[in-house]
Amino acid sequence: MTAPTGRRGPGTTGPLDGAGDLPGAEPRRPLRIGNASGFYGDRFDAMREMLTGGPLDVLTGDYLAELTMLILGRDRLKDPDAGYARTFLRQLEECLGLAHERGVKIVSNAGGLNPAGLAAAVRALAERLGIPVRVAHVEGDDLRDRYPGSLAAHAYLGGFGIAECLRAGADVVITGRVTDAALVTGPAAAHFGWAPTEYDRLAGAVVAGHLLECGAQVTGGNYAFFGEGDIRRPGFPLAELSADGSSVITKHDATGGLVDTGTVTAQLLYETGGARYAGPDVTARLDTVRLRQDGPDRVRIGGVRGEAPPPTLKVGRNRLGGFRNEVVFVLTGLDIEAKAALVREQMTQALAKSPPADVRWDLVRTDRPDAATEETASALLRLVVRDPDQQAVGRALSGAAVELALASYPGFHVLAPPGKGAPYGVFEADHVPQDTVGQAAVLHDGRRIAVPAPHDTAVLTDVPEPPLPEPLPAGPVRRAPLGLVAGARSGDKGGNANVGVWARTDDAWRWLAHELTADRFRELIPEARDLPVTRHTLPGLRALNFVVEGILGEGVAAQARFDPQAKALGEWLRARHLDIPEVLL
Repeated sequence: MTAPTGRRGPGTTGPLDGAGDLPGAEPRRPLRIGNASGFYGDRFDAMREMLTGGPLDVLTGDYLAELTMLILGRDRLKDPDAGYARTFLRQLEECLGLAHERGVKIVSNAGGLNPAGLAAAVRALAERLGIPVRVAHVEGDDLRDRYPGSLAAHAYLGGFGIAECLRAGADVVITGRVTDAALVTGPAAAHFGWAPTEYDRLAGAVVAGHLLECGAQVTGGNYAFFGEGDIRRPGFPLAELSADGSSVITKHDATGGLVDTGTVTAQLLYETGGARYAGPDVTARLDTVRLRQDGPDRVRIGGVRGEAPPPTLKVGRNRLGGFRNEVVFVLTGLDIEAKAALVREQMTQALAKSPPADVRWDLVRTDRPDAATEETASALLRLVVRDPDQQAVGRALSGAAVELALASYPGFHVLAPPGKGAPYGVFEADHVPQDTVGQAAVLHDGRRIAVPAPHDTAVLTDVPEPPLPEPLPAGPVRRAPLGLVAGARSGDKGGNANVGVWARTDDAWRWLAHELTADRFRELIPEARDLPVTRHTLPGLRALNFVVEGILGEGVAAQARFDPQAKALGEWLRARHLDIPEVLL
């Protein structure tokens, strides 16, 4: 926000507008950029906590994901003025004045499918509250006219549209679909005056942005070794970003959670692939990242190298795929397999006249022998059906299931009766040339500034796999879970999943790098046995990153898998047993 004349908010560095560090000028001190949201539905109070917890220059909020774009698309079908994250507007109602008083600028992708609409709503809110702020937004990501039939089709833009808004004096910047890291690279480019070809600096900001984008995941949330800190209410993160692109990841004092090289490594591996992490502004080389503990809850990041961005932009397309429904049969006590076979045969016969296009059965053996409770004596048989026709998955399924209530296996009941069927979405990725997308910064006074595509680009190629460390000497082994010596974090990218695995010591890395091959991964994760699995090696992080193609089907919105976003895939891998050298245990 623009501070009143003669006043500075705590921790502010001066206005972000202007040319940044000019020759002969005193270098600007680090820019403190915080995050208050990792997804649409994140902790509502985080914005206030970040504004009151300590000094900040910029506060960002990431509200978008592949599933979120589908949800916003369905909202906009009902109301053309919708399509943005309404939670953000409610948070601003409480916090806009506070941010203005403290001189903190706000940058968010909460605009979703309708950044102009949200920007107008923020202006109206500011006027109603009597807070003099300048609101700008970024346009150009919406490509629905190129993809007929899509609920949402958006290019992932970079940070220079945000930078133009801030250089022109914006206090609040609203975007639609930008890369998550752009929420950090934009303010950094504006503040330090970076040119589009300063790849190493931009790459450093991309890494910082990737670490901040998921909020509390870098401050101990969802962390494999969660018992090492108090994560009952982890604080949200911030980055102290320097002019050379290096940064320190930390959090406000007296907030929960922890920041160490482990939590940072986990988030760095999240939803990434190989050594080249491509974005619209720069390709960051993850194999050059170096981490160092810099005190309690402070991790210093340096050494990041950058390369020219690719010539194309990723496009995320969401469309309705049809309708889905499910029913979960509870099987209790003896003869679980026989009971499952009986009800499966009965349901197949009942649906035979008009079978759904896609039928999936999963038997989950949650039962235990001689169980002390009925629940622990029970297994779950899950039936999921999908079809373009709602009738095929609605009344036909519910009728078939309910009619078996007195005519099937002993102890028949279901967790809940199936409904009429709900629409599901399909996510598809595409790419378009960067110079065919017209990004623009729309300023508070209505002026539009065109944001040019990068002049220099480079087609992505694979980085040669680095040499492996010397293997650990042979010795006694013990059958034990992988998670005793390695951490993991997993996530989704469309229909693919990634699983990042890292070792905590040099000796554990020497063993892990040779033991956990792509073939061994397939053995440990049977769902991946017939799928392409690519292993990427990142020695500087003592880490391996596995990309499993197609394990999530048509993406999270299709709900094709028990864990549709692969959030727990890494924890399943950590729970699998291997012969581990005793010296590591």
